[in-house]
Amino acid sequence: MEDPIIVRRDRKRVLTVYTDPDPFGTTTAATLQARIQPKVESLNLPDGYIIEWGGEYESSRDAQASLFSSMPLGYLFMFFVTILLFNSVRDAMIVWLTVPLAIIGVTVGLLGLNTPFGFMALLGLLSLSGMLIKNGIVLIEQINIELESGKARYEAIVDAAVSRVRPVCMAAITTVLGMVPLLTDVFFRPMAVTIMFGLGFATVLTLIVVPVLYKISYRAKPAES
Repeated sequence: MEDPIIVRRDRKRVLTVYTDPDPFGTTTAATLQARIQPKVESLNLPDGYIIEWGGEYESSRDAQASLFSSMPLGYLFMFFVTILLFNSVRDAMIVWLTVPLAIIGVTVGLLGLNTPFGFMALLGLLSLSGMLIKNGIVLIEQINIELESGKARYEAIVDAAVSRVRPVCMAAITTVLGMVPLLTDVFFRPMAVTIMFGLGFATVLTLIVVPVLYKISYRAKPAES
């Protein structure tokens, strides 16, 4: 005649509806939710009733909130270390301005392969920061080596950009090839796509953007013949 158990959450009565995607299929929980969420939220509910999404969505949201709370301090520390490496704020800014270039490749990869941007893709995007900073440090350091050898600044920029093409590209290619086996895994696929396309596009753009930004920042001009 009465409910033996009344489930509450945050002191409010709650009804939990569970569902799982096909365990043998290729559809992830994020993809399934994106498909059914507009239909569920369009339901006309009586007064006093609300819908909240849980499961993987809630866990991912909580993980992202925890990650973003500590991420600014981590990036600030990395930027400070970059300044110490070159003893120059200008060089550190040039290196860090290349990090947003990864967004171009990540967008192309996720849209082209129809891959959702979830928590694993976010981890891949954050890991790209270190990879791209490394490429920028390699280029700036080579420019400084060329300058110490007595070359003019413009000539040092050109020679450093040309000489670092092979090592920077080889490092990016090996990383991209290492991500290929993860493309067949549903869980790691978003991270693999993010790293592969983000690193590939950003590496090519970094080899162009860093020398250009360095030239503009230091107002380097070609020597007169």
